[in-house]
Order: sequence, then C-alpha cells, then structure tokens
Amino acid sequence: MRAVAIVCVGALALAACQKKTDEAAKTGEETQASAAAPAAAPAGPPRRKPGLWVQTINAEGMTQETKLCLDETVEKKMTLWGQQMGEQVCAKNEITPAAGGWKVESECDFGEAGRNVTSGTVTGDFNTKYVMKLTTTTTGAKMIQANGTQTMEMTGAWQGACPADMKPGDMLLPGGMKMNIASMPGPK
Repeated sequence: MRAVAIVCVGALALAACQKKTDEAAKTGEETQASAAAPAAAPAGPPRRKPGLWVQTINAEGMTQETKLCLDETVEKKMTLWGQQMGEQVCAKNEITPAAGGWKVESECDFGEAGRNVTSGTVTGDFNTKYVMKLTTTTTGAKMIQANGTQTMEMTGAWQGACPADMKPGDMLLPGGMKMNIASMPGPK
C-alpha cells in the first residue's frame, strides 16, 4: 500500500511540469537549465508512444505491475510527468535535460498528507522503454508512517497495440481491476 502511495506522490510531485514546458514553448522562452543542457538531450519532456505499456513499480522491496493503454490524446492529458495540478500545491517543479534523459525535482505541500521533496531521473527512448527513479522525503504528514524517505523505480515497456478489450486511458491494475485514468476528474 505504501508503494502505491509513493508512486502517486511521485507522479503528483512531477505535476504541472508539462504545462510549464508547453507554455514556455508557446512564448519562445527557454530556461537556463535547458540552454545549458547537453546537446544529446531531447528539446522537451518526451511523450510515450501510443499503444500498450506495461509499467513495473519497485518500491520498498515490493513489485507491482500495471498495464496502460495510451493514444496521443490520453498521453497529452495524463503524461508520465503527472496531471496538471502541481502549480496548486508545488512551490518547485522542475524537469531539466540531463545526460541520457531528464532530472526531476519538486517540492509540494499536500496538506495533511505532508510536504514532499522529490528528486530523481527519467531515462529511456519513450518509444520502447523508460525508467523513472525517484526519491521522496515526506515530512509533516498526519499519518505518521507516511513520513520518511522512500525510493521508487518505475520501468515502462511498450508492448505494441492496445488489445481489443482496452481503450485509451484504461489501466489494468494488479488483481484484474480496470479503471480509465482519462475519465478521472482533474484539478479545478
């Protein structure tokens, strides 16, 4: 259960970065970090290839696998980098090019769920595979056991076209439960 919470916190901690990148691209702005980035780094946070992705999450010695069906619309809305809510709770949200991928850093206040400081990397080609490694330190959580430092690694592997029984946004969770993340309500 704690591993799932870590993943959710990690995804939320990365939130809004895609929106800020899109806004900067529209206005032609460029951050100093982007200007100083290695030439081999992509120009903006990459998007995963449409199709079926198997995501394996390793945290605290537990492994959990999910399957996610993506198309371009769902990927744009629900990117690997998180939903567009971070600006409401995060004082810092940065995704900067780094050798071989991206460096991520965030500082977010989730109220009673605590203050999270997250850092890590995301690497891969996003057409066949990616690896996200995050370390999150939570302080001030009302639920005492949520406080502390956690590490998480999520590996995504592209499997091909989505099967006929999955539509874009469908996520198949352990135990066979299916939900559609694209239909979940977002932030106001």
